[in-house]
Amino acid sequence: MHSTIRQRRLTAAALTALAVAVSATACSSGPGGTGTRSAGGGTYTVWDPYPQFDKGSAWAKLLDQCGTKAGVTIKRTGYDTSDLGTKTLLAAQQGNSPDVLIVDNPVVSTLAEAGVLTTTEENELDTSEVDPNLLAAGQSGGKTYGTPIGANTLALYYNKKVLKAAGVDIAAVKDWTSLTAALAKVKKAGKKGITFSAIGTEEGSFQFLPWFWGSGAELTELDSPKAVSALSLWKNWLKQGYAPNSVLNNTQTTSWQEFASGDYAFSENGTWQLAGAKKAGLDYGVLPIPGATGGTAAAPTGGEFVTVPVQRDTGRYAASQRLATCLTSTANLYDTDTTLSYVAPTSEVQDKQVAANAELKPWVAAVRAAKGRTSDDLGTKYPTISEQMWKAVQSALSGAESPKDALAKAQSAVK
Repeated sequence: MHSTIRQRRLTAAALTALAVAVSATACSSGPGGTGTRSAGGGTYTVWDPYPQFDKGSAWAKLLDQCGTKAGVTIKRTGYDTSDLGTKTLLAAQQGNSPDVLIVDNPVVSTLAEAGVLTTTEENELDTSEVDPNLLAAGQSGGKTYGTPIGANTLALYYNKKVLKAAGVDIAAVKDWTSLTAALAKVKKAGKKGITFSAIGTEEGSFQFLPWFWGSGAELTELDSPKAVSALSLWKNWLKQGYAPNSVLNNTQTTSWQEFASGDYAFSENGTWQLAGAKKAGLDYGVLPIPGATGGTAAAPTGGEFVTVPVQRDTGRYAASQRLATCLTSTANLYDTDTTLSYVAPTSEVQDKQVAANAELKPWVAAVRAAKGRTSDDLGTKYPTISEQMWKAVQSALSGAESPKDALAKAQSAVK
């Protein structure tokens, strides 16, 4: 272990960026808890965003097992995702960081740039088996901070009954043109087309990104012709009645509730709705979101990273590394990601998941094509870009501005 890691200076910018970065998460969790770090030398603190799992859960038992293997006792606290990042920054300011932190992936770069996290070079976490596109979400300034415990992303759920009645062959839906044609058939048949979330928060940006990236656009140029084509696609869907006006206020949850009614042909949503789809009794399928001219669009990755925060006592890193390694080992990832409804971050475990449950095949394909929101070394620039993006989406879909003008204003604001 490296013993020369210094406590880094926290920045005010990190607090501002964090407020935006944690405003939405790909999966939902229950109310947060509170806890303090134990002073016992044999006790290691773990903070995670899974307050829904109690002491008797498989997740809590895995933490205890990993603690036993590492030769330490685990004191675990589960916080709501929206609270965890802020509490981590405050704890770091007080020199009271948890030993292991499991945090939503877009927050990693913010914490890293604030000096809260150690790099994998420093903490010696092995990330060699992790899919590069997933690992990129935890990279900043050419360095890697932690390793993903699992990932989820967005795809299109479709209602087989609605499509059949409209005469739509799902195999023919391969790009934006064929998808829009399918929506036209559905509307003509008297049903509803597609529902999604375009709310004016990070959640809206999260849902727009597959179409933005699927057009070939880059987050550094919000007003490119390709970006305008993506927003025009959504605008046209509302204009033609293929998507409801409610998307302007829909969260991913309320959007899903619309689809669960059984009237919609498509819903853009994530793996975390699989249980809800089965509960609703829908005869459904899943299609990776298509790119403008075909192929699978890059959708944003959800899910968490296991990280090792900076400690004043650098002697603690050895046990922290053993804990993080245990939690993300091939032996444990399958059970962990099944519990969390995640796709594993390694090809080996992904293949095992598909072999056990064929329904996960389109989700694995979507995750393999996914992209981190803070990738391309955007880091703490992403929250500012995202805010301008969702404002542009809201402006265009509400009719206040054209897609071109709305995105031009967004790009100007980012600069």
